[in-house]
Amino acid sequence: MSKHLPLMIMVAPNGARRNEKDHHGLPMTIEQTVIAALACQQAGACILHAHIRDKQGKHSLDAFIYEELLAEMSNQVPDMLVQITTEAVGQYSTQQQMDLVTKLRPKMASVALRELVPTVASEVGAKHFFSWANEAQVQLQVILYDAADLKRLNELQKAGVLPGKKACVLYVLGRYRENLQAQPSDLDEFMKPKSQSPWFACAFGQNEHACITNAIDIGGHARVGFENNLWLPSGELAANNHTLVAQVASYAQIQGRSLASAQEAKLMLGVRE
Repeated sequence: MSKHLPLMIMVAPNGARRNEKDHHGLPMTIEQTVIAALACQQAGACILHAHIRDKQGKHSLDAFIYEELLAEMSNQVPDMLVQITTEAVGQYSTQQQMDLVTKLRPKMASVALRELVPTVASEVGAKHFFSWANEAQVQLQVILYDAADLKRLNELQKAGVLPGKKACVLYVLGRYRENLQAQPSDLDEFMKPKSQSPWFACAFGQNEHACITNAIDIGGHARVGFENNLWLPSGELAANNHTLVAQVASYAQIQGRSLASAQEAKLMLGVRE
């Protein structure tokens, strides 16, 4: 993917595990998430990677809560795409993850390959799900944590479990490093060969910005935010999510790479209207 195409910045402002004890500015409610999304959109992000919480503040895959978030985003931040997560966090089965997507039929969703297709026995169900998503025009981003995940993705595509077209992927950097501190070189294992489809990178820990600028330099797109990192490159605690977005947007613009609008992101990712 050419590094001259507009840069898509996705923001992941909360995640499934952190809460306001980790950072006072981490959004927990729908209202807080929408406010954070608007600030991030104004800073240069065009996609929200959305997590929701239940009334106790715990990670949830409740379709009704997601519907409320999607409605609020449509009303208040209409110029931003929303990608829901299906992350299990040890709470949800593969079937529950797939059921959320089939019930909600969102425009975009992220799925971890190792959660959706954990075994050979799960490939039949996964094939049906991916085929349905393709027909329903639900844009799925496949989350990959290491080179073994990438190899399996390629094998599943060749076997027809995933549609033949190249998947949009997210490379997660630093998940298995000590203290969850990613390094820019963590991207190397994913680059052989380079994806011909739009790909994103995110990174755990204080080196997030260095990892993401490395991805931008070789044609990738960015996912940043408090889900994976709370810190500025200086080691200071970031004031908010949009500060992390703004520094990525500034770097891209200095490098002569324009920022993608939501409409441009739709075209690049094949998101339905």
